[in-house]
Amino acid sequence: MAVDYRLEGQAAVITGSTSGIGQAMAGALAEQGVNVVLNGFGDAAQIEADRAALAARTGVKVLYYGADMTKPDEIADLIGFAHRELGRLDILVCNAGVQHVAAVDEFPDAKWDQIIAINLTSVFHGAKHALPIMKAQGRGRIVNIASAHGLVASPFKSAYVAAKHGVVGFTKSCALEVARAGITVNAICPGYVKTPLVEMQIGDQARTRGISPERVVEDVILAVQPNKSFVSYDQLAALMLYLVSDQGGSTTGAALTIDGGWTAA
Repeated sequence: MAVDYRLEGQAAVITGSTSGIGQAMAGALAEQGVNVVLNGFGDAAQIEADRAALAARTGVKVLYYGADMTKPDEIADLIGFAHRELGRLDILVCNAGVQHVAAVDEFPDAKWDQIIAINLTSVFHGAKHALPIMKAQGRGRIVNIASAHGLVASPFKSAYVAAKHGVVGFTKSCALEVARAGITVNAICPGYVKTPLVEMQIGDQARTRGISPERVVEDVILAVQPNKSFVSYDQLAALMLYLVSDQGGSTTGAALTIDGGWTAA
């Protein structure tokens, strides 16, 4: 039996929601009766097809606004667009993210700047413009998608780890500021999720290492996850729905792990 989180009629912005985790979260919100604004890059025809299909399936308003998360003015415009078109803003899910793997002394400056801008600074700009709307409403929910790498580190991912640690710290500070305003701010810290990007990595690693895709998953991708299972979209969406519901009203400033035991070690 599906859980009713009593979110019908609310309005949400989900950054990075044209694929992967963000797309799944947008779908979960729409299925709860939330009007959503999608954001992200990709093939324009595919984005429109996905938008229309979600709207038809759920019966809610599903809009798209292609703000670039490296541009503060466009992030402000995204929040303003949602507020104008939907009349309110109850939920902000900051999910947009990119990755690059390299040693610190070989890390391209442009890649560092891009990762910090998209993975961290965009979270600040999203909250900055969403909070006045939420304060005026007397209620709001911000969920920042961090990572297990917001709590622990791995080599060759310095920019990503720095950004995700920053997201966790920002989440805590922001939550304290608005704790009495009816607004919660939380971070979700997933382990490995079988996104299209990870699917590609599995195939590439199998070819490079000369081993089966199954061994890549067990011994390489999920080496740090004791349960040896990917985190599913449904599991992430369920945690997000709890946080944005009234049931999650006393959870704020938290960095909630969903990582198969990765950060327990």
